Amino acid sequence: MDTNLVICIGFGLMLFLCALRVPIGLAMGAAGMVGFGLLTGFTPAFKLVSHSVITTFSDYTMGLIPLFVLMGAVVVASGISASMFRAAQAWFGGFRGGLATATIAACGGFAAICGSSAATAATMTRIGLPEMRGYGYSDRLATGVIAAGGTLGILIPPSIALAIYGLITQQSIGLLFMAAIVPGLFAVLFYMLTVRIWIWRRPQDAPTGQPTPMRERVSSLSKLSPMLLLIILVIGGIYGGLFTPTEAGAIGAAGAIVISFTMGSFSGKRLVEALIESVHTGAAIITILAGALLFGYFLTITQTPQKISTLLMEANLGAYGTLAVILLVMLLLGCIMDATAVVLITVPIVYPIITQLGFDPIWFGVVVTMTVEIGMISPPFGLNVFVIKGLSRQTDIWEIYKGVTPFILADILRIVLVCAFPALVMFLPNLMK
Repeated sequence: MDTNLVICIGFGLMLFLCALRVPIGLAMGAAGMVGFGLLTGFTPAFKLVSHSVITTFSDYTMGLIPLFVLMGAVVVASGISASMFRAAQAWFGGFRGGLATATIAACGGFAAICGSSAATAATMTRIGLPEMRGYGYSDRLATGVIAAGGTLGILIPPSIALAIYGLITQQSIGLLFMAAIVPGLFAVLFYMLTVRIWIWRRPQDAPTGQPTPMRERVSSLSKLSPMLLLIILVIGGIYGGLFTPTEAGAIGAAGAIVISFTMGSFSGKRLVEALIESVHTGAAIITILAGALLFGYFLTITQTPQKISTLLMEANLGAYGTLAVILLVMLLLGCIMDATAVVLITVPIVYPIITQLGFDPIWFGVVVTMTVEIGMISPPFGLNVFVIKGLSRQTDIWEIYKGVTPFILADILRIVLVCAFPALVMFLPNLMK
């Protein structure tokens, strides 16, 4: 059978299954198996399925995914996330729009533990949205801040998306985590500046808050000090080479459990619930990776990356012109697909092109993550938007979309800045080499 026809069948089948709401991992695996079988026969294809599953689930590095998920689940169940919001409110809530700025800060802190955008958005919707509404914030600003702040979960280490990128490209996950720290801090800063500009233009959307005495501010941080030390230990240990990312995940999860029990807001029942959630989420992600590996074999045997690379090279767009096209495609896909799915589908295709153009793969991993995170708040879908809508049904979804628009512009500006100055990403990784 003609290879180009098989490529069309493979991608068409995957998109068709996704349209039927088949889980993305199963859709990619089925499409990869069918495409591989059409070219080599279905007996080798079935053997490849078993090989992909065994290889993925037995990979030691894969253990970091459920471990970091467990770390985040324990923090949510223990109520530490609420303490983070209270601390941010104490420090930032004393001026006009301060509660919105505090929400951004709390999202950044929670992202450093959780690693999931949707979980960050869901947690802050439950905690921050009622607070902002109670103080008279407009729904447009309140929901926009939470949706945008939620995207920090996919970028600030430990990031599940960066871990997946590292696994499928065979790049150091530790270097990727280090590379994301400065862009993650810039993301928090840009979002806070966006809030300030918003309040300057529309002061009626946010009231002036009540200042908190310094004693209470310091007290709010003291409650979080054990978790802050744990974050420093996990990220610092990876940076210093004391342990691998998988070991860091184990230390983070164990430390979060111990701290949660010590604070007295945790119980055995909540631990069981967190364990069950981490198993479900971790198994789902690893299943997606198994399907992506099978689909990757299909792409390899059909030489799809090489064919797309040839088309882009013949277009003579230059290195940054080609990069812009790739990022635009990822951005558009991110508007209609989950960020993890976008990474798994596109990276195996474009990664050889990027390396051929001379871009650093660690830098590209951070840029990809920043790009797909925009899709999580962009029309016509946007996962974080629907998370907020699902938890706050009385909210008009168009108000949420209007609320996230200024933050999308801030994200685009940040990507341009990182592309213009790659050292912002590579500064810390270069110190580790």
